[in-house]
Amino acid sequence: MIMQNLENTETEAHILNIGVEAQKIMNLKRFILLSIGSFGLYPIWWTFEAWRFFMQKDHLDIMPAMRTILAYFFIYSLFNKIQMYAEGQGYTQKFSSIFMCIGFIACSLLVKLPDPYWLISVFSFVFLIPAFQALNYAKLNSQELHTVQMKKFSLPQKFLIAFGIVFWILILTALFILETPQ
Repeated sequence: MIMQNLENTETEAHILNIGVEAQKIMNLKRFILLSIGSFGLYPIWWTFEAWRFFMQKDHLDIMPAMRTILAYFFIYSLFNKIQMYAEGQGYTQKFSSIFMCIGFIACSLLVKLPDPYWLISVFSFVFLIPAFQALNYAKLNSQELHTVQMKKFSLPQKFLIAFGIVFWILILTALFILETPQ
């Protein structure tokens, strides 16, 4: 009896020592919907969560918020961390971190284009999709993590979608219906 309790305690201690919260996993369709609906705000949140995950998992002394704010400087290293972690969990698909990094930054900078062409920048999240899929695979196939499949939108995500719908209507109305003085 004492030996069994000792073994359970060691197992629980091992799980608790990981220090990583339960990981919420969403499917790709939901990621795309939230990315487009939020005008690219959701990928910022995803980047923050990815850095926070690696901070907890690897016990890194980093500030995920600063790495997210300065994403142009840190996105390449995030892609590499995701690739290495996913490969360690058996992920066989490869992606080019440098191509994704350049694509993400270049597409994000298209926000400087004149109306309506700046809307292309909203789709910069496309360059995050391979990393998103790799990280989800790795989390789901890790023996050390507790994952939760998100079946429904959370309340903040619902607010983000509602905000996005209103914002999209206003932007499209301003761009295509209202005449702007020349």
